[in-house]
Amino acid sequence: MKKLAFLIGSAAALALAACSGNNQDAVNNAELNQPAAEDLNGLANEAAVNAEDAALGNQQQQDQNAAAEDNGPNPSEAEENNVSAM
Repeated sequence: MKKLAFLIGSAAALALAACSGNNQDAVNNAELNQPAAEDLNGLANEAAVNAEDAALGNQQQQDQNAAAEDNGPNPSEAEENNVSAM
């Protein structure tokens, strides 16, 4: 029985010793999976430009809609001077 306990204890110690190494591979993989700072800055700048373009496009569309609204025909000068028509 003592031999079996010694064998199980030795196997457990060897297993733990094999797992106690540093984990540099996982650290390196995590660093590789992160985008570079330049990439993030480029994406942020692109998003800002797209948002500004969209805002300017909306403003231009509103200006065009306002210009397209028809308030009726412009009165002639004679009609403007004819106050009695009111």
